[in-house]
Amino acid sequence: MARDGNGQDFFVKFWGTRGSIACSGPDTIRYGGNTSCLEVMCGKRRLVFDGGTGLRKLGRVIAQEIFQNGPQEIDLFLTHTHLDHIIGLPFFVPFHLPGNNPRLWAGNLLPDRTLRGTLSEMMQAPLFPVPPETFRAKVEFRDFECGDTLHPADGITLRTAPLNHPNGACGYRIEFDGRSICYITDTEHYPDGKRDQTLIDLVRDTDIMIYDATYTEEEYPRFVGFGHSTWQEAVRVADEAGVKTLVLFHHEPTHDDEFMDDIAEQLEDARPGSHVAREGMILKP
Repeated sequence: MARDGNGQDFFVKFWGTRGSIACSGPDTIRYGGNTSCLEVMCGKRRLVFDGGTGLRKLGRVIAQEIFQNGPQEIDLFLTHTHLDHIIGLPFFVPFHLPGNNPRLWAGNLLPDRTLRGTLSEMMQAPLFPVPPETFRAKVEFRDFECGDTLHPADGITLRTAPLNHPNGACGYRIEFDGRSICYITDTEHYPDGKRDQTLIDLVRDTDIMIYDATYTEEEYPRFVGFGHSTWQEAVRVADEAGVKTLVLFHHEPTHDDEFMDDIAEQLEDARPGSHVAREGMILKP
């Protein structure tokens, strides 16, 4: 819940919670089948994180607001540019509405690669029928170094840090109105109980930590090097860093609702008050 009645509105809404590939169907209804996408509202300012398939539905909601009230400020931050985190970008309606000036941000890309160039390569034949030049909005592409501190608007600070993931990924700490939300997805823990001190420092004492919990510890040995973590490691990180509320995220595609219910029960026993992310869920620090 919000800190008190005097603070500005600050919340995160989940539009896509799944990792690796979208998996719609009757057995993923409760937790969702769309890939990574979050909406964070800081007062009246909207920040979007990742452009997975969940971005399409959010884009339609934002488009309706634009039709009713005119252009708005939109900042969309990517953790990295693997396909499950960017596949929704071509279908984000605000990119196709003239008069808008959305900003697309990414850090920690491979050497000699740019965000604009990466998206252009995805949106070309034979992979896609039209290039980014078809966007009717004036989309700004903003590359930054992972580890930078960003200030997308007055009163909003984004601290960033590199994550342990093939080709790199970027974690975010959103600070607003004396509270914080951390978004840590696509990261793999280190063996033998060693913690990533950079990650611990980024999430220390945060109000909400959204963390990559793709695997169980029983599954993890088969996927070492894939760049993802476990829900048990998420609990350990949260405890060590003094995180107030833990949220498991980036659910493995084969984990159906029944499997996720079981994880949710074990999570509540291990760290009461934690959550397993569901599409449509809204949390306030």
